[in-house]
Amino acid sequence: MRNKLSVAFVWHMHQPFYKDLVTGEYMLPWVRLHAIKDYFDMAAYLDDFPQIRSTYNVVPSLLAQIEDYTAGTARDKYLELSIRQPQDLDPDEKIFILKNFFMANWGTMVKPYPRYADLLLKRGRFVTIEEIAEVSQRFSNRELFDLQIWFNLAWFGQIHKEKDETIKGLIAKGKNFSEADKKALFDKQMDIMRLVIPKYRELQEKGQIEVSVTPYYHPILPLLCDSEAARGALPGIILPKKSFKHPEDAKHQIETAVEFYEKRFGRKPSGMWPSEGSVSEDMVPLVAGAGIKWMATDEQILAASLGRRPSASELFAPYTLERDQERVSIIFRDLRLSDDLGFIYSKWSPRDAAADVVSKLRKIAELLACEEKRHLVSIILDGENAWEYYQNNGKDFFYELYGMLSSDPVLETVRVNDFLEHNGPYNNLNKLFPGSWINNNFAVWIGHEEDNRAWDYLSSARAALMEAKDPPKEAFEELYIAEGSDWNWWYGDDHSSDNDEDFDHLFRKHLINIYKLIGREHPRELETPIKAFKSIKPAREPVYLIDPKIDGEVTNYYEWLSAGLYSVDAARGAMHQAETIVRNIYYGFSMEKLFVRIDTSIALNCSSAMKGLSFEIDITKPGHCRIVLSCGGEGKISASLLKLSEAGKFEESGPVIEVEAKKVLEVAASFKDLGIAPKDEVNLALTVKKEGRELERWPKGGIIVFNCPDEEFEAESWFV
Repeated sequence: MRNKLSVAFVWHMHQPFYKDLVTGEYMLPWVRLHAIKDYFDMAAYLDDFPQIRSTYNVVPSLLAQIEDYTAGTARDKYLELSIRQPQDLDPDEKIFILKNFFMANWGTMVKPYPRYADLLLKRGRFVTIEEIAEVSQRFSNRELFDLQIWFNLAWFGQIHKEKDETIKGLIAKGKNFSEADKKALFDKQMDIMRLVIPKYRELQEKGQIEVSVTPYYHPILPLLCDSEAARGALPGIILPKKSFKHPEDAKHQIETAVEFYEKRFGRKPSGMWPSEGSVSEDMVPLVAGAGIKWMATDEQILAASLGRRPSASELFAPYTLERDQERVSIIFRDLRLSDDLGFIYSKWSPRDAAADVVSKLRKIAELLACEEKRHLVSIILDGENAWEYYQNNGKDFFYELYGMLSSDPVLETVRVNDFLEHNGPYNNLNKLFPGSWINNNFAVWIGHEEDNRAWDYLSSARAALMEAKDPPKEAFEELYIAEGSDWNWWYGDDHSSDNDEDFDHLFRKHLINIYKLIGREHPRELETPIKAFKSIKPAREPVYLIDPKIDGEVTNYYEWLSAGLYSVDAARGAMHQAETIVRNIYYGFSMEKLFVRIDTSIALNCSSAMKGLSFEIDITKPGHCRIVLSCGGEGKISASLLKLSEAGKFEESGPVIEVEAKKVLEVAASFKDLGIAPKDEVNLALTVKKEGRELERWPKGGIIVFNCPDEEFEAESWFV
C-alpha cells in the first residue's frame, strides 16, 4: 500500500499595526472587522471536520491589537462613529460615514442584504466627494442609523450569521434598528473577539491544529539583519544611502514573538512563517536560536537556491539548513495551489473549486506514487483577505474541500511539525537564496526612491535613539513598529490603496514619536509625505506590437496578450477599499497607433450605468494632450482629442479617435495625431469623471510610462 500524500495548510493571519502609541487611536478598523469575520471562523470550521489537521500562523502584533479591543482600550474612528447617534453627527462625520461605510465587497457583502443595497443605491455606487456631501443632506437619521448597523453587521462571519440568534435576528429585522440592537451588535463583536485566541489554543491542545508565529511587528528579517541582502536577489538594486545592519533588532523581533506566544498558548512555537516568506542565511541562527524548528517560504526561493526548477520530489519535501551550528527545517509553498485559493477559486462554484484542489493534489500524489519516502505539499496563503470574494465568506468552499479531504484514500492533512517529527531525514540545503514570496526578491520593500528614503529616515531615528541617555521603553517600541514591513509595502511603485496617505503619515508619526520620547526635536523632513507622484510599475510591460480590432469585444485571446497591463486590483493589494469602475487598463501599440483597452465593473452598454460618465486618457509627455471618451444616450461613446495650447487651455483637435464600447472600452489613436515620435517617452494616466467631477484616477498618485516603438522594438523585446 502506497503512502498517502501529506497536505499542510498554513493560514497566515496578519494586519498592519494600526495604533498610534501616543494618541492610542487606531487608524483603520480591519483588525476588529476581520476578527469577527475571519480569525474566529477559519479555526471554528474545523469543529465540523475532526479529521482535518491544519496550521495557523499568527502575528503577535495582530493578537495584541485584538486584546487591546477586548480590554476596552482600543478605539478607532469607524467604531466611534458607528456608536454615535446620527443626530449628534456633524456634516463632516456624516460624509465620512457615507464615504467609508460601504467598504465591503459589494457583490458578496452588500447586495445579499436588501436594506444595505438600497442605502448604497441611494448614496450612489460610484460618486464623487461632492456628490456624497450633497446626498448626505438627504439621508435621514433613520437611514444613517441603519447604515451604522449594516456596515458592522455585514462583516460578521458566516458561522455567526447562520447560528447566532442575535446576529440572525438583526439580519432578519433588516432595518429600523433600535439602540438596543446596536448595543447587542457591538457586545457581540467583543464577545467574538474574546473567543479568537482561546479557540486557537483549544484546537492546538486537542491536537487538531498547530499555531506558528511571525516576528512580532512583521518585519522583513533579512533586511534588518543586513540591507545588503537585497543585492543577493537583485545585484543591480539601488540601496538606501545608509546601510541598515542590525541583527540584534531581528533577534528582538523573533524573541519577543516567542515570548508573547508562550504566554498565550502555554508552550513555545515550533514553526514560523517569516514576514512575507522572506528568508536569508543570516537569519537562520536567530530563528533556530529562539527554539524555532521549522520555517516556510516560497517555491521560487527553492528554485533559486538550487539554481534550477525543482522536480516534484524536490519541491514536496522538507529541507534542513545549518548555519553557525544552528539548524532549521524549511518547507516551500506550492505557488500554484496557494495562489489559486487566494485569487482564482472565488469565481468558481464551491464544489468545482474544491474538486479542482483535490484533483491537483491527486495528480501530485500520482507523480510521487513510486517513491518510498513521504512527501508534503504546503499550501500557504493569507488567511483573511481572500474570503470576502467567495460566496458566504468561503464557508461553502471550505466545507466542500474539508469534506472531500476527510475521506480521501490518497490524501491526508497534517500539522507541519507533526510531519517533520515523524518523517525524515530531510535533504540538506547547501544554499538559501535571499528573497520573499513575491518574485523571490525584496523589491517591494527596498530599492525604490520612496522605500530607500523610508529606510534612511529609520536609520537616522534609530541612531538618535541609541545616542539618547536612558531612553524609555516606549521609544524602542516605536522603533520596532517602524521596522514592520507594512509601511514600505505602500511605498514605491508596486501597491496603492485609498489609505496610502494614512500609512505614510503613521510611519512618519512612529519616527517622530521616537524623537519626542527621547526629548529631541524631530527632523523637519518627517513632516513631508514620502509618498509622491511617480512612475508606476504595471503588472506587465508591452512586449510585442499589437493590432487589435476596435470593436468593444475581446475578439480573440491573443489580440491584447502582448500589451502592457495595469491592474487596479493588483495595485491595491490586499487592503480593502471601495469598489472601483476601472478594473484593468491595457495599453499597447503598432508602429503607427496607440491602443488602450479599459475593463470596467459596470455594463458599458447600459445607458443608466454610464450616464454622465467620461473617461479621460491624459498623455502628459512628450506634449500634453487628452483623449476624452464621453458617454451619451443609449450607451454610445463619443471621442475627442484635446491639446494643451500655449495659453494653457485645452482645445479640440481635428483627428478622429477610434472608440467602441461593448464588453470592454477600446480606443485607438495615431502617434502622429498625438504628437509622439519613435523612441519618445510617453506618460499616460486615466481619469474617470461624472458630470465633470473626478471619481477615480489610475494609476493612483502616478503615471504609466513607456516608449513609443521604433523599428528595433520587437527585436529588443525578444532578448529581454
